[in-house]
Amino acid sequence: MSECCNKNENPDHSKEVSRLNRISGQIDGVKKMIEERRYCPDIITQLRAISSATKAVEASLLETHLGACVTETFKAKNKKDQQQKIEELIKLFKRFD
Repeated sequence: MSECCNKNENPDHSKEVSRLNRISGQIDGVKKMIEERRYCPDIITQLRAISSATKAVEASLLETHLGACVTETFKAKNKKDQQQKIEELIKLFKRFD
């Protein structure tokens, strides 16, 4: 397997920490809204915003994985590693269908 995205060396995703902190704050806000028995559509709106924000983090991570890890594996032209990367992505997306 290529050096990128192996067990010892992965891309830096630290830029996502601030986004995740913001999402965590949104979740805390929704909990408070529920405790305060706020209007249902207002809570749902916040939950949709959280969902959108987590999808954005997921998309960023996937973009990095494809742009770095998968690209490096295909540049190395090792057919076994390439197939392993493809199967890894298929398994990942099937897991949550």
